[in-house]
Amino acid sequence: MRGRLFAWLLLLSVVTPTWAQDPSADAAVATEATAPDIVDLDVVVVSGAQPGPGMWKVSKGDHVLWILGTLSPLPKRMEWISTDVEKTIAQSQEVIASPTVKLDSDIGVFRSMMLLPSLLRARRNPDGKRLQDVVPAGLYARWQVLKARYIGSDRGIEQWRPVFAAQELYEAAMRKSGLTQDSVVQPVVKKAARRHEVRVVPSEVTIDIKNPKAALKEFSDAALADTDCFAKTMSRIETDLDAMRARANAWAVGDLDALRALPDNDQYIACTRAFTETGLAQKLGISDIRTRVANTWLATAEAAIAKNASTFATLPISQLLKPDGYLARLQAKGYAVEAP
Repeated sequence: MRGRLFAWLLLLSVVTPTWAQDPSADAAVATEATAPDIVDLDVVVVSGAQPGPGMWKVSKGDHVLWILGTLSPLPKRMEWISTDVEKTIAQSQEVIASPTVKLDSDIGVFRSMMLLPSLLRARRNPDGKRLQDVVPAGLYARWQVLKARYIGSDRGIEQWRPVFAAQELYEAAMRKSGLTQDSVVQPVVKKAARRHEVRVVPSEVTIDIKNPKAALKEFSDAALADTDCFAKTMSRIETDLDAMRARANAWAVGDLDALRALPDNDQYIACTRAFTETGLAQKLGISDIRTRVANTWLATAEAAIAKNASTFATLPISQLLKPDGYLARLQAKGYAVEAP
């Protein structure tokens, strides 16, 4: 429990810079939007053994950092052929872990477990309100259609805050669309590093929670500006599942041109803001977390390149393809960057 007490609650897995920017993130939410018709999907998700994408090469002199771009979701029934990555790890001196945020507390495991009921209560709307009480009627009508299709008759979720209900809906839609959010890459990387005794270097930002009980109480009582997250998540499910399948297929077969061509209309920017723009986030130092995570990873990468003949790392593929992403920042500092 230590260090992970608030991780699911604050959705810090979506705080790290893993998504393309949403150009409409600041647009107002239509309060009475009409739900688009839900149509059967035409894109068939690939299965079986697939090569995945190649690795990017970042170098200075004869020191090389190899980076594999990761993606979520991916085809559920795909088997990733990881031979090249495993060989690269075996020949490397270090593996840089994916950028993460760690929430830490010194209250101990037993006291952390005592807070679990409070964690479960914190995902509910304050004052006993239900979803239909806190989101516009048009959005709630769309929610009912999507909930019936992907979740079913779960009455408990009607008490959840929109941001948590949206995440549950999104995960259910992925499962029913032949996709998985489980990491295909990280278990292979971890196993290969352990087998070849290659040091894994963390790239994490730690946020210390001095009084988790008080923080939970403040979060439970606070209102969240999460209607935008709720709306964008439903829009993505209604309109983008085909594109998500296509992106998953493109990663599986290593088609970078297709990944560049397929826009990633990510809802997570809006969902992250539901947390990072609260007063509690300001107190915990979460409001500028994206910048801190990026700077931490880049500093770790530069140190590894200076020290090692070969280093391996993983990054979300959106950051490798973005014109202002991590690779662009390394290139601006004088590193040579070669795409697969």
